[in-house]
Amino acid sequence: MGQFVIRVYGLVINQQNELLISDEYVLETHMTKFPGGGLEFGEGPVDCLKREFEEECKGQEIENIRHFYTCDFYQKALFYENAQLISIYYLADLKKPLQFKISEKAFDFEIENGLGQSFRWLKIKEIKEDAITFPIDKFVVRKLKETFDE
Repeated sequence: MGQFVIRVYGLVINQQNELLISDEYVLETHMTKFPGGGLEFGEGPVDCLKREFEEECKGQEIENIRHFYTCDFYQKALFYENAQLISIYYLADLKKPLQFKISEKAFDFEIENGLGQSFRWLKIKEIKEDAITFPIDKFVVRKLKETFDE
């Protein structure tokens, strides 16, 4: 019997119509994705998103959280055997003051203990799907472009 892996991601869009992107090195893999991560047992999706931002973004709080998309097609989980991935995406705003560094370039970090992470803004109208690593995230980029592209 298979299992479900549930991931929750935040879509943060600033006043310049730029999207917050996370560049990461995890499991010996470079990846570009949205901030967020795995839902833990006993936790709701919004609580998961808040926790992930606090963990990944040095205590950053988010607000104005609203559902954007839940994956409605089959996607095999890449890092788990015999598992289906379900991803939930929420639009959210960063609560001021900003608690983490925003970089101008991709993968602007040192790898320590097999991990690294940095954040940057990408203009929604300029994001190319191939700049994003995972299949469901690529689908969400298309939806964002339809919704927010000027």
